[in-house]
Amino acid sequence: MLKTPVIHPQILEALGRSGHFAQVVIADGNLATGALKGPNATLVHLNFRPGLLDAVQVLDGLLEVCPVQAAAVMQKPAEASADIQRQYRERLGDIEWTEMERWAFYDQIRAPSTTLLIATGEQRRFANLILTVGVVKLPEESSF
Repeated sequence: MLKTPVIHPQILEALGRSGHFAQVVIADGNLATGALKGPNATLVHLNFRPGLLDAVQVLDGLLEVCPVQAAAVMQKPAEASADIQRQYRERLGDIEWTEMERWAFYDQIRAPSTTLLIATGEQRRFANLILTVGVVKLPEESSF
């Protein structure tokens, strides 16, 4: 039995082998996760039904157990809603944020550095998120 905020065994295993600069992908319900899964990625299905679990719930859980130093999303058309991306930015705070061209974004998901691909029930479009794992700093290292 675990007392950590995240208890999913596959997610914990994948995060445990994800070092600095590894990538974790939170996928919306439209992403072709089977086709985009890279060679080193563990695919975890958390898409029980539309809307469950949503991408923000998954992000909140990951932020409780994993340091994140950067994030990337797909560029969206000007007319598309950006609410989900705004929610991500609020939660992620002051980290490097990148908006990538569609096909470059897909290529980045497939990269060997992706260690975890989480399929969610998120229904909003342009909700796919690539997180870059950071480092756990000792208290005396907080200034660098």
